[in-house]
Amino acid sequence: MKLTLKYALAAILLMFSLAAPVAAGSLEDGYTAYTRGDFATAMRLMRPLADQGYVTAQTVVGLMYYFNYGGDYVSAYMWFTLAAAQGNAFAEMFLKDTADKMTREQVAQAEKLAREWKPTTQLPR
Repeated sequence: MKLTLKYALAAILLMFSLAAPVAAGSLEDGYTAYTRGDFATAMRLMRPLADQGYVTAQTVVGLMYYFNYGGDYVSAYMWFTLAAAQGNAFAEMFLKDTADKMTREQVAQAEKLAREWKPTTQLPR
């Protein structure tokens, strides 16, 4: 399945409507930076949220590794795995697409990273 950035951006917009209110400002600012092509700022804003376990941020960080950081499929796969484990269907779709671009060794490495990942803080309930 060939995925385009246009579909990815549309899905990100949809995900924002489901994001936790606590993270809304950073998510919106990160998305704005992403859409204007400021990937360093987008990553700076989104990565801490992804590290805390916010599913939307995990998916967006995965997308940035997939599209904007030289096709770092190992990192993208790891973040998509984490988001898919929380029920994010969009991340699950990208997970399958990313796996098609990877060797078995890369998939094993990404799966190991996902298993070893721990959130930096507890998410608010």
